[in-house]
Amino acid sequence: MRITSTIPQHEFIGLNVEVAGSLHPSYVGLRGRVLNETRNTLMIRHKDKKKMIAKKVSVFHFTMLDGTVVEIDGKIIIGRSENRSKKRVRRHW
Repeated sequence: MRITSTIPQHEFIGLNVEVAGSLHPSYVGLRGRVLNETRNTLMIRHKDKKKMIAKKVSVFHFTMLDGTVVEIDGKIIIGRSENRSKKRVRRHW
């Protein structure tokens, strides 16, 4: 997969994710598959338990379908996935 600025517009449900950084120390290192996404949280399955992770305070490593690992700041993906796909992408680099 080619890394583009439209990555935050993709659907994350079903992808593998790792919490790379967070203001909540207990979130860091959690890995699993994204089960659901709300406006402000990601629900992941971690060791057969469901964990709700706040997007605003976390940095995520998503493993895309082709195996590419992408780091995304949770602040960028705040919002419902259906609304986020319609949003115009602003480049920060």
